[in-house]
Amino acid sequence: MTKKPKRTDRNGGGERPTRDDVLRFIADNPDRATKRDIAKAFSLKGDDRIWLKQLLRDFEGEGLLARQGKRLRRPGALPPVAVLDVFGRDADGGLLARPSETDEEAEPVVIALGQARGGKAATAGVGDRVLARIFARDAADGPAYTARVMKVFDKRRDAILGVIARRQDGSFVAEPVERRQPEVTIPTEALNGAETGDLVELETRRPNRYGAPHGKVLNVIGSLTSEKAVSMIAIHAHDIPHIFPPEVLGEAEAARPATLSGREDWRELPLVTIDPADAKDHDDAVHGQPDEDPANPGGIIVTVAIADVAAYVRPGSALDREALKRGNSVYFPDRVVPMLPERISNDLCSLREAEDRPALAVRMVFAADGRKVRHSFHRIMMRSAARLSYPQAQAAIDGAPDDKTGPLLDEVLKPLWAAYEVLGRGRDSRKPLELDLPERKILLDAEGKVDRVVVPERLAAHRLIEEFMIQANVAAAETLEGKRQALVYRIHDAPSLAKQESLREFLKTIGMSLARGAQLRPAQFNTILGKVKGEDHEVLVNEVVLRSQSQAEYSPDNIGHFGLNLRRYAHFTSPIRRYADLIVHRALIGALGLGKDGLTPAEEERLDDTAALISAAERRAMAAERDTVDRLIAGHLATRRGESFDGRISGVTKAGLFVQLPAYGADGFIPVSSLGDDYYVYDESAHSLVGNKSSKGFRLGDRVEVRLVEVAPLAGALRFEMLSEPRPLAAPTRSFHKAKRMSRSRTGASRQRATGRARRR
Repeated sequence: MTKKPKRTDRNGGGERPTRDDVLRFIADNPDRATKRDIAKAFSLKGDDRIWLKQLLRDFEGEGLLARQGKRLRRPGALPPVAVLDVFGRDADGGLLARPSETDEEAEPVVIALGQARGGKAATAGVGDRVLARIFARDAADGPAYTARVMKVFDKRRDAILGVIARRQDGSFVAEPVERRQPEVTIPTEALNGAETGDLVELETRRPNRYGAPHGKVLNVIGSLTSEKAVSMIAIHAHDIPHIFPPEVLGEAEAARPATLSGREDWRELPLVTIDPADAKDHDDAVHGQPDEDPANPGGIIVTVAIADVAAYVRPGSALDREALKRGNSVYFPDRVVPMLPERISNDLCSLREAEDRPALAVRMVFAADGRKVRHSFHRIMMRSAARLSYPQAQAAIDGAPDDKTGPLLDEVLKPLWAAYEVLGRGRDSRKPLELDLPERKILLDAEGKVDRVVVPERLAAHRLIEEFMIQANVAAAETLEGKRQALVYRIHDAPSLAKQESLREFLKTIGMSLARGAQLRPAQFNTILGKVKGEDHEVLVNEVVLRSQSQAEYSPDNIGHFGLNLRRYAHFTSPIRRYADLIVHRALIGALGLGKDGLTPAEEERLDDTAALISAAERRAMAAERDTVDRLIAGHLATRRGESFDGRISGVTKAGLFVQLPAYGADGFIPVSSLGDDYYVYDESAHSLVGNKSSKGFRLGDRVEVRLVEVAPLAGALRFEMLSEPRPLAAPTRSFHKAKRMSRSRTGASRQRATGRARRR
């Protein structure tokens, strides 16, 4: 229920709220805080609405408000619905929780859990992950927020991770991976085959109230030096469900192949899959051909077929509940934690070569300039003409076909590339954000250890599939909007005014400018990136532009996708590994009358909750993947203490410098206290640390030489010592943010990162 605001008379009887009135309303009504909501609440019309628009702009510029699409909120404030982790109880026995995903720089938030209708809070306990509705408290003491549990997502197991060690007296202990957990004594009869150095799952108990915990080994994961153990640490640390319950596996095994009934027969169309060489599932197939319609000269027809997961994973089933809990597949260097069991993901729904498979297909017609003319969706039965890898398809186009691609070259591959050329014209006209930040891939040896780190070549074949998928995603969103069907969008907000101003201040330090006034578009960022292409500042500027971006997420409310410069965008192309895509598939099936397994009314009512869960699951997966890479690299470098490396400063904070080793993609830290005798001042706008006496220092993007002095493989942490001399820098300037802090007390805006692989967009 919206809280009614107080009214204030100003300017000779004209009624306008004060600044505090507006801010209080936004804080009290986080789920009803758009400009229109505020104007309606205070009965503002005409010139007063113009005044309100400028006031809200000022608030954003001052960092007092952050914008998410049309909604406004106080920076650091929690959203109306959030995923929480229950971590303990208060003095009265009430449950306490924290947001499962928080900004690294944000102050920890404690939330008191209240009783939900139907008693759901009573079923939650310490260690659970829940979806809850958040309410701000006015009381001066106690937690700043209360919450009502809407759903318990995940009951954590009582097992913990530990490494077996042997004491001098011959007894065994398990040293927990998490530092906050105590050492656990393991009786010899409870080792369950574990040996010294093994990473194990433990069940713990205390022999009495004050005694040290004892435990028994439930599962031997393997040697701590193996990659399998490292990824398992991340799985447990981030509470990623990785074992399918028996009822889920039972449903998967009982599933029978879909039939042609109710489907169009497209098995003669030579659709092909193009994926990484080591891909085990294939959820998208493509086809391109010239449009023979005389009214569309030079036009093309693009077909994208996507595995019909909705035919097997029905709403409310055990498979569906488990897929929603996982949210997405999680990818590690040696393994995948899939969203769906292999019977579904790698068999029934994988578009295997020369095998009949059900699919949901979109046929799109484009004009010669890349502008889409029309599109249509179809539920089909297809048969992949070939399973190709990116290098294999590219080699064929580049003049080196093999036995498989040779027969396909003229009739399938060349028309595909011709279609991609047309789509490229549309992309050039659209001007999406073009950041150039190479992604690294860890290659393992036969023993599962790090062999080397490479930057895979970015081929035209990669860009072709990416653009085909983007267009299919757009078509899905447009169709569902046209049918007035609720869905989950993939949204990416524009950079906030505060982040724009921070970027503007930084660009001044390297002699560049960023226009003020109208809302920025990706093309303006591309102009900046183009100016530094090939220059010393190229990597630095790409990093800072990246940090100025918002984070993409899922939402039933559409605000468009800033990075792709698209007004409507939804994930449709990977239902095997993303639950968001499965929701869109069901929505299309229902809206277009393509079957009885469409989106249910109950699912539509829960779209807000579903979007919150899968957004959190995506961030959880990204953090687990990143932590695993950090631990792997730290373990790989553990024997190289004392060696020097070429690095690049990838982060600057008051506490010190983060330095990335380009050869490994790993980051380490240099404490500011170890930089020398000078007193270093943090210049936020210039992303630098500058000596107070010498006016010399270090800046984001600087190439430096460092010495590795400490490695903590379990934590994935590296500590360096700076070997390079500081260079002359401009005296520290008061940044936009700091200047505002001097005049007003406020909560700092959270820094977010726009990350993710191209096909995760």
